[in-house]
Amino acid sequence: MDVIGCNLIGGECSCEGDVPFFAQNPATVEPLPPEFREATANEVDRALLAAERAFRSYAYSSPQRRAAFLRAIADEIVGLGAALIDRANAETALPHARLEGERVRTIAQLRLFADYIEEGSWVAARIDTGDTGRHPIPKPDLRRMLIPLGPVVVFGASNFPLAFSAAGGDTASALAAGCSVVFKAHPAHPGTCEMTARAIQRAARSADVPSGVFSLLHGWSHAVGLSLVRHPLTQAVGFTGSLRGGRALFDAAAARAVPIPVYAEMGSINPVFLLPSAAAEHADAIVHGLAGAVTMGVGQFCTNPGVVVGVRGEAFDRVADLLAERISATDAGVMLYEQLAFGYTSAVTRARALGAEVLTSAALTETPPRARATLLRVDASHFVADATLRDEMFGPVSVLVVANDVAEMELVAMAMEGQLTATIHGTPAELIEHARLVHLLERKVGRLLFNGYPTGVEVGHAMQHGGPFPAASDSRSTSVGTAAITRFARPLCYQNFPQASLPLPLGDENELGIWRLVNGAMSRDAIS
Repeated sequence: MDVIGCNLIGGECSCEGDVPFFAQNPATVEPLPPEFREATANEVDRALLAAERAFRSYAYSSPQRRAAFLRAIADEIVGLGAALIDRANAETALPHARLEGERVRTIAQLRLFADYIEEGSWVAARIDTGDTGRHPIPKPDLRRMLIPLGPVVVFGASNFPLAFSAAGGDTASALAAGCSVVFKAHPAHPGTCEMTARAIQRAARSADVPSGVFSLLHGWSHAVGLSLVRHPLTQAVGFTGSLRGGRALFDAAAARAVPIPVYAEMGSINPVFLLPSAAAEHADAIVHGLAGAVTMGVGQFCTNPGVVVGVRGEAFDRVADLLAERISATDAGVMLYEQLAFGYTSAVTRARALGAEVLTSAALTETPPRARATLLRVDASHFVADATLRDEMFGPVSVLVVANDVAEMELVAMAMEGQLTATIHGTPAELIEHARLVHLLERKVGRLLFNGYPTGVEVGHAMQHGGPFPAASDSRSTSVGTAAITRFARPLCYQNFPQASLPLPLGDENELGIWRLVNGAMSRDAIS
C-alpha cells in the first residue's frame, strides 16, 4: 500500500517527467513523501492511446461485466483499510470520521451504479416499428439508444479526496456508461489518488477488463490538464472546482478542431431565503442548522450556504445576533491547502472593502494558517447593485442580506446568477403566497429546498447536483446520482437494421427485460 509517486498508465508505473512536486500536510505545512513527477506530453498521449484501445472492447462489454468491475473497485477500496484514511488525513487535514463517511459514500455510489446498469433501462431505448405497406412512403424501422462516448478525462476535486476523486462519481458514472477514463489527480492529495487508482487497476485485473480502461496522471501546473482536454482522443471532460478552472477547460474544449462537452460543476453561493414566519417563529432552529452548514468542514463544500436573505425587522435582527454568536464560538479550522486559506481571506477582505459589515472576527490565525468563520451583513439594494458581493467566497463565511420586504427579496433572487441550490424557509401557505419567489428561484437553481439546509447531497436516482451557469457548464447535467451517467453517453439510431445486428436493448425479444418506449408506450414486453 506504499505510495510510490508515479503516474499509472494502463496498469504500469511511469515517471518520465522532470518537474517534481510534493504533497503538503496543511496542518503543518510540511512536505509529504514521496516525490511526484508531473506527467509529460508523451505520458498524456500514452494514457489516451491506452484508453482508446481499451474502449474498443470495454464499450461492448455486458452490463454485468461492467457492474462486476464497479463492485470490484468498491471491494478494493474497502481493502485499503486505515492506510487510505491516514494518507487522506495527512494530505487534507480532514478528520478521520469525515473521511470514513466519505469512503462509505464512494463505495455506495459505485455499487449503486453497478445495480443501475445491470437493470439496464438507463440506455433509454426507443423503438418505432416500421411499416412497409404505408403509403405513399413506407415507414422506416427506427431504434434509438444511448451508447458510450469514448475515452473521457476526469479531474479530481480538492474538497472531496475520495467521493469526487479517482473513484468518485465522475469516474463511476463514466465507467458505468462504458467509457474508459484518464484521471487527472488533484495535486493537493496525490498520494490518496494514487492509492485509489491502484485499487481500480487491481479491480480491472480481477474483473478481466482491459488495463487501459483507467489511467492516472499527476500535475501541479495547469499544463497537464489542458493537454488532456485538447488531446484529440478525449471525448468528454468531468470537472469539479472553481469557476476560473472550469471555464478555462470549457474554453479549451470549445477551441478544439472538434469541440467536446465539458461537464464542469463550478461552485455556488446557495442562497437561503427566510420568509417572515421563519425568522419570527423558528429562529433558534434555523440558526442551529445554518451555523452547522456554514462551518461544517471549514466551509469547504460547494453547497455551503453563502447567503441568507431575510426581511428587515426585529425577527431577522435576532437571527443575525444568534448566528453571529454561534459562528464566533466556532474554532478556527485548517483548510485543505494554503492557497485556499489565503483565497478565503482575500475574498472576505474584498467584501468588507465593498461595504459589507462584519458581524464576527474575520482573519486567518496562526502559522500554518487557520480560517475563522465569518458572518457579514449588507443591505439588499447594495447586494443587488454590486455583482462582486455575489461572488462565491469558498470557506466558512455567509452574508446576511437585509431586504425591506419580500418584493425586495425577489429582486435579490433576480440578481443572482445560476446556483446549485436555493433554500426557502417558511410555511406551505407562504410558498403559495410568495409563488413568484419560488418561480424566480426555479429558473436559477438545480435543487430547490424547503425548510432544510443545502449541505449533504444525497446520492440517488433523483438527485440533481448542477444548475444554470456558472454553477455548472451544462444545466441539464448532474455530477451526483445515477443520472450522471448520461453525461458520458450519446444517442444512436439504427434504421432498418436486421435483428441479428441490433444491440440487445433494441431487439424484438427484449432479452434484457428492460423498459423501452415502443411505438409511444412504455413496455418491457417483446415485440410480436
